[in-house]
Amino acid sequence: MTRLVNNADDFPSQAVAGLASAFPNHLRPVFGGVVRAARTDRKVALIVGGGSGHYPAFAGWVGPGFADGAVCGNIFSSPSASQAYSVCKAADRGAGVLIGFGNYAGDVLHFGQAAERLRSEGIDTRCLLVTDDIASAGPQDHLKRRGIAGDLPVFKVTAAACEEGCDIDEAVNVFERVNNRTRSFGVAFAGCTLPGADEPLFRIEPGKMGVGMGIHGEPGIHDETLGTADEVAAMVVDGLLADRPENPGTRVVPIVNGLGSTKYEELFVLWNDISRHLAEAGLTIVDPQVGEFVTSLDMAGVSLTLVWLDEVIEPLWLAACDTPAYRRGTVGSVDFDTTPLPQEAEHVSVTAPGSHVSQEVADLVVKALEAVVTNLSTRAKELGQLDSVAGDGDHGIGMTRGSKAALAEAKRVRKDGAGAATTLNAAGSAWSEHAGGTSGALWGAVLTAFGAVLGDVDPASDDAIRQAAHAALDAVTRLGGAKVGDKTMVDAMDPFVATLESSTAPLPKAWQRACQAAEKGAQSTAEVTAKVGRARPLGEKSLGTPDPGAVSFHDVVAAVGSVL
Repeated sequence: MTRLVNNADDFPSQAVAGLASAFPNHLRPVFGGVVRAARTDRKVALIVGGGSGHYPAFAGWVGPGFADGAVCGNIFSSPSASQAYSVCKAADRGAGVLIGFGNYAGDVLHFGQAAERLRSEGIDTRCLLVTDDIASAGPQDHLKRRGIAGDLPVFKVTAAACEEGCDIDEAVNVFERVNNRTRSFGVAFAGCTLPGADEPLFRIEPGKMGVGMGIHGEPGIHDETLGTADEVAAMVVDGLLADRPENPGTRVVPIVNGLGSTKYEELFVLWNDISRHLAEAGLTIVDPQVGEFVTSLDMAGVSLTLVWLDEVIEPLWLAACDTPAYRRGTVGSVDFDTTPLPQEAEHVSVTAPGSHVSQEVADLVVKALEAVVTNLSTRAKELGQLDSVAGDGDHGIGMTRGSKAALAEAKRVRKDGAGAATTLNAAGSAWSEHAGGTSGALWGAVLTAFGAVLGDVDPASDDAIRQAAHAALDAVTRLGGAKVGDKTMVDAMDPFVATLESSTAPLPKAWQRACQAAEKGAQSTAEVTAKVGRARPLGEKSLGTPDPGAVSFHDVVAAVGSVL
């Protein structure tokens, strides 16, 4: 577990600040993460990122020959769209921007929003999703897989192409080539513990191992008896060889990756057995890598990645690079960039005071958020436990962090005379910023959609509230892509909105009935397996447990109802 902590909420940002301070010749801090300290001429910029807790991924890979910047979210949570935008903007060198990340719903949402904003400013921006984890989907669904330790070779090869002067279309082709030829498979022996938490996100019985673990504290797809190092080596090698890409060839880069607390000596023992199995399969081993490359805090576990080389990938993999955590060859002398960089997030400001009636609604919004914070703070541990069954266990922490930030921003703009829309926009932006993950993006969208309907002038009639709820549902389904039955917050939100719209009772009574429908919808998710989001690969494990996002949706609307 993490013992050297000041404040658990500040741990990720303090860790990134310390990393940048420790490597000033490689990194410059910017709001949202870090960028190269070296001055770079016109080139395609590769920005990588995701949640914190995976060092050396992702900030440890920033430097000449590798990434131009890294976006650093909270522990195991995707960065916000504004964080991603800030880092990408600072790293842009005029030839387009590539944003590389593992295939997780929250990252897809937040990085996608940042890419849209950059494109609106005329910056050609593409999102690149790493999909190397064979345990998370079958060969026919290769592009639906999670990204795990394959991040290292896929980003390294793509970065080398950018460094050589490829244009953005050529760099995307290189990414697709290496991503399609990279496979990973891993096992976990013990769960990791979030900073400030008292217990790990999941436990594995002694003598067992979780097969097909994730890197965000997710347990394995299933548990098996832990055998000898040679038996584990045979299992992961056989699994990867059964999932070879098309026209694989025989030359491979093997990467044995420790997940945080597995000793290097253990990794070397395992590698000795892996190398023998690969040789017996007739493969030529090129430039093997053994160490910690993509970790999961203090998780005990290992993964094996195979990169199937070809004439394009091999020289790019072997090209020189110089970063805090990964170096090879010599990149030559560099000049340092001294351009000032933003260190804080943009805040919603009050451009004009709201009307008197809208300010009264804004006061009600603040009271409702106070009730939400109280409710979610009380429920955080239980929500985390629900999330740990088939996710990373941080849902309660993220919802609490996001709601507290939303309340603080709502209070700030209210002091400046904000009406309902501005107050909700500020709260939504803060929730998305500080919660991270899919839920952060979706709750930010919920509050913003409510604000767009209510405005800063008109009173909030019962009909306006119903219209706002419908707009919020539309925003969630549009952004998240989920529908009823997929085991997400939509399973609680859809019946809530439908009941609210169909009720002719006064708003407080209608809201109460809608909350009952939401609770019923949330509980119904226990009867289905997850079909989208981070829980999808562990769908069978999710059976019997309600979706934490659906449960927390009911918690939020019930808290608002207590204020109404």
